[in-house]
Amino acid sequence: MSAELVGDFDHLVDVLVVGSGGGGMTAALTAAAAGLDVLVVEKSGQFGGSTALSGGGIWVPGAPAQRRAGYVPDPEDVVGYLSRITDGLVSERRIRQYVESAPQMLEFLENLSPWLEFVWKPGYADYYPELPGGSELGSTINVPPIDLRKLGDDEDKLLKPLALAPNGIWLGPRELRSFYRIRQSWAGKGVLVKLVSRMVRARLFGERVAAIGQSLAARLRLAMKDREIPLWLNSPLAELLTDADGSVTGALLDRNGTTQRIGAQRGVILASGGFDHDLAWRKEHQPLVDQDWSFGNPASMGDGIRAGQRVGAAADLLDEAWWFPAIQWPDGRMQFMLNERMMPAQFIVNGDGKRFINEAAPYMDFGHAMIEGQKSGVTHIPCWLVTDHRSFNRYVVGGHLPIPKIPGAPVPTGRKVPAAWLDSGVVKAASSWDELASKIGVPADEFLTTARRFNELARKGHDDDFNRGDSSYDNYYGDPTLPNPNLYPLGDPPYYAFRIVLGDLGTSGGLRTDEYARVLRPDDTVVRGLYAVGNTSAPVMGRSYAGAGATIGPAMTFGFVAAKHAATQTFNAHRR
Repeated sequence: MSAELVGDFDHLVDVLVVGSGGGGMTAALTAAAAGLDVLVVEKSGQFGGSTALSGGGIWVPGAPAQRRAGYVPDPEDVVGYLSRITDGLVSERRIRQYVESAPQMLEFLENLSPWLEFVWKPGYADYYPELPGGSELGSTINVPPIDLRKLGDDEDKLLKPLALAPNGIWLGPRELRSFYRIRQSWAGKGVLVKLVSRMVRARLFGERVAAIGQSLAARLRLAMKDREIPLWLNSPLAELLTDADGSVTGALLDRNGTTQRIGAQRGVILASGGFDHDLAWRKEHQPLVDQDWSFGNPASMGDGIRAGQRVGAAADLLDEAWWFPAIQWPDGRMQFMLNERMMPAQFIVNGDGKRFINEAAPYMDFGHAMIEGQKSGVTHIPCWLVTDHRSFNRYVVGGHLPIPKIPGAPVPTGRKVPAAWLDSGVVKAASSWDELASKIGVPADEFLTTARRFNELARKGHDDDFNRGDSSYDNYYGDPTLPNPNLYPLGDPPYYAFRIVLGDLGTSGGLRTDEYARVLRPDDTVVRGLYAVGNTSAPVMGRSYAGAGATIGPAMTFGFVAAKHAATQTFNAHRR
């Protein structure tokens, strides 16, 4: 790539990738491997995008790691599963492309670089394992942990989570499950010992090990560095450049205080995320979102989606997000409500003091239930998770570990609910059902009826009202020592209620694309030279979520697909 003016451009490349998350970096690696000249540009001063903030799972049925273990899901069954959960919102061509290309993408990456190592440990079920094509073994693929020192000068440029754990405190996906069972199993206690050991090693040897999304983003970046693929940080997209016929020929960037015209001879791939933190735009399309409760990349403001719309692209499902019920602490920090909703002795109530869903349901479904409930005129945002003192001291709740008090521990410990939690109003405590109902503002009679009904069902061992515990997905973070891992009666007070708000992993609606990730106009004609992947594109998952990693899996897969398609284009073909 020349630094001199080339024709109408300051720089000329084959493929310009906008965004440095999993989708963008996979696209760049694929294009470079095809012999193309690639440039990746990133709006912020840090790479990794929402991928770096995530659990790092990649949902890929038929992945090489599964095949090595002797498990090969039938592709037709997977197509049927996705068709069922997307309910006609996604074309069969896109679904088939995903099912066919996702395993190819991982195989390509594994063969490309020793940094790109993928593993599968069966048991984390798909989110609808009872449906035809769903899997109790699951198709979530992960990467091993990595010492971030391997990034060298790029270590400080990796986007870090807002709530950064002390050095040495990291958990792999499977360890997390055991850790949640710290009181129920020796494996859980063993994970605690591992954490102590890791902290000691970090202090003695300076290790800076990271897992999940941090490891995935770091590994993709290391593979890019090995192939000398340039990454420009602090280079936001200003607008797309087009020919007279509307074909995209490049982009305007703001870089180092100047405007750069970048020509892209084979295409621009938008992988810049959603509009997670543009609250005004979210209120326009998602009017119930009245606060910034998103876990997404702080830089995700919808730049790529808007740029595509300005050159005539259509957008779909802008009212959607990857919903995730969450706690918001007084300092603004957001915390997932995942294992707590699978915990046995708890139930969740709306403003009428009633249960309204299987509490252990997939988080996307739980978010939809909150939204639909709120639309009915009954308060569901927030809602309240109710539990008792026994459960608080038996399970991990809100990040509190049910172990003896450890002064200076990085997370709350001990037998008492932290005073700061109670003072903040995020957690309410009471010595009776009536008192708790008053504190959370729900009708006492309905609340008492709900509590009695739940305890009756829990004692019987089956949730006749919402079938909690029937799905193997529900059971994953439940208590395996119980006949029903997700049901147990609440006992003596004090009782606690945790305030739940409508969080999300990022918005999921975006530019309409075809099976090659080419961006489409409202009449479904192609915007030549323009591709969109990840949360910049409308999701192949529709309004659903197939399993853990159903955001990153499609982002990486369609980044792979887009780059492969761009490689088939002759120079300037998109201008014809």
